[in-house]
Amino acid sequence: MGYNTRAGTESGAGYGAAGTWPAYWIAVVRVLTGWWFFHAGFTKLLEGGLTFDPSGYLQGMAGTVLAPVGTTLAGYPGIIGPMVVIFETLIGLALIVGLLTRFASFGGVMFMTMFWIGNAEYAHGVVNSDFMGLLLFTTIIVFGAGRYYGLDSIVERTDLVQGAPRLKYLLG
Repeated sequence: MGYNTRAGTESGAGYGAAGTWPAYWIAVVRVLTGWWFFHAGFTKLLEGGLTFDPSGYLQGMAGTVLAPVGTTLAGYPGIIGPMVVIFETLIGLALIVGLLTRFASFGGVMFMTMFWIGNAEYAHGVVNSDFMGLLLFTTIIVFGAGRYYGLDSIVERTDLVQGAPRLKYLLG
């Protein structure tokens, strides 16, 4: 399989998008999703530093399947709040530049799953904005979106990754 530098993928890859336009689109989805999360985290950082208090949201999980998780996490606002700010910002940055894309997107999936179940606003059924965010992060994982005009396409060619091909599961 030859390396396609325009699309940032190996040609003939089973799950890759073929062609330039799908590669552009996947890169756009990755960058916009990254901006969404970066903006959420960085705005919290600018407005209150690392003092974000998620306890109201976590208490809102009462009555859902994640109620025990929310109750446990609400007991540690001094740890969970800063983690939300830091991880939202880092996940966003990773997606914007396309580095450790699958790893970062897995973090996004974890956030969006908690938001989706925790918010429990299903006026339109199970499909709401949190679910759509979950689908965006899942799509980024499935397509290995960091390979499309992202730094993962460069990192995957290094000797380190070539010698340990399982690292590609964190990249892409």
